[in-house]
Amino acid sequence: MIPVKGYDGQVVAVLGLGRSGLSAARSLRAGGAVPVCWDDTPAAREKAEAEGFEVRDLGRDGGFDDVTCLTVSPGIPHLYPAPNPVIARAWAAGVPVDNDIGLFFQSLGTETWDDFDTIPKVVAVTGSNGKSTTAALIHHILVASGRETQLAGNIGRGVLDIDPPGNGGVVVLELSSYQTDLARALTPDVAVFTNLSPDHLDRHGGLGGYFAAKRRLFAEGGPDRAVIGVDENEGRYLVNQLSAGRGDDRVIRVSSGQKLSGPGWDVFARKGFLTEWRKGKQVAAIDLRQVKGLPGAHNHQNACAAYAACRTLGLAPRQIEAAFHSFAGLPHRSQIVAEVGGVTYVNDSKATNVDSALKALLAFDRIRWICGGLQKEGGLEALTPGFDHVVKAYVIGREATQFSLGLQGLDAEICTDMATAVARAAAEAQPGETVLLAPAAASFDQYDNFEKRGEDFIDKVQGLMR
Repeated sequence: MIPVKGYDGQVVAVLGLGRSGLSAARSLRAGGAVPVCWDDTPAAREKAEAEGFEVRDLGRDGGFDDVTCLTVSPGIPHLYPAPNPVIARAWAAGVPVDNDIGLFFQSLGTETWDDFDTIPKVVAVTGSNGKSTTAALIHHILVASGRETQLAGNIGRGVLDIDPPGNGGVVVLELSSYQTDLARALTPDVAVFTNLSPDHLDRHGGLGGYFAAKRRLFAEGGPDRAVIGVDENEGRYLVNQLSAGRGDDRVIRVSSGQKLSGPGWDVFARKGFLTEWRKGKQVAAIDLRQVKGLPGAHNHQNACAAYAACRTLGLAPRQIEAAFHSFAGLPHRSQIVAEVGGVTYVNDSKATNVDSALKALLAFDRIRWICGGLQKEGGLEALTPGFDHVVKAYVIGREATQFSLGLQGLDAEICTDMATAVARAAAEAQPGETVLLAPAAASFDQYDNFEKRGEDFIDKVQGLMR
């Protein structure tokens, strides 16, 4: 646990008592603060009371009279589409609003660090797609190289649940826009931006607000090193904002698909090969084509970002390459579930938007594509470049018929549920083909989350082997 500093003897309110909320309350108490907690859900309030926390309705008059700070869970909107009423009351009372990420950065360093030979570091990863895989891959490479490391944030453990890092320890954080948008302290040593595509637009008031939330990770604290994906304009803009000039190697440019050149520090992947260039010279090259845990151009971008981050931490190219080959990938992200009768079954349930689904389509050939769900804004037209890889689509979701209308030019079968889709795809698939779940849609019309959807796919695939 990371005890929260700066609030000894002071009342700090906690809004939202899920994983991060309760974790924040515990860490506040460990640091000497007096947490008062609130959640709209009675069961959550009861759980907090069972741990000895005071529960207070922060929406009532006078709820903030003695409160120094309000800590908010990431799922609670604080500005768009409308501020949560409790947050609006905090504003009116002049109470600063923060989240567990801000408390973490505020509290991580201790006086014991003066005795360390090597000060611990924090690597923070954000972006639209690939941030989970990139963060997990960085952590995996560090573990494989014998470095002390912990993985937390939007993946793994809550940031305040981790152990205080030891001498030379590295904390790897995956941070969503919900987390970076509100944190009052953001001071990673290495910050990584994978890419940007439209997502969570209602929460951020549009694409500009969404990018602004991501940009805060780089603008607020000024990391020692920044690893930036430059395959979109937002990444190129960010590089320009952070670089002092063309040869500034504090910023490492990353790309999948384009060769980068110049006097700075670049890592890019083309035709399955990762290449590192620094000061106009090639430093290293790695063949990614045989790395099973990182299939496709989108995962090659993740590999480049993780490679660059680990290079800033002093790891050698050969160490990183060896770790690539032992990386099994993450559940629900290009996860190979089984190979049955020469047919490969891949679970990419995390492909909840068009951009991530397109990358999944481009990673494989001869695809039996299971898609559909709660469709997001913007339509499906951007998926068209991947249709050449699709033999047939099997559409699930309550609005499967409507979803299929956006798949013009594809042979599409309305299946509605996962069991039917997997059965039909398996019956028609030929050796050498891939049955791919890459929904290009949210899961909430049929499942609690994308993990449940992926687990259902896995269960149905495993049923084929029973």
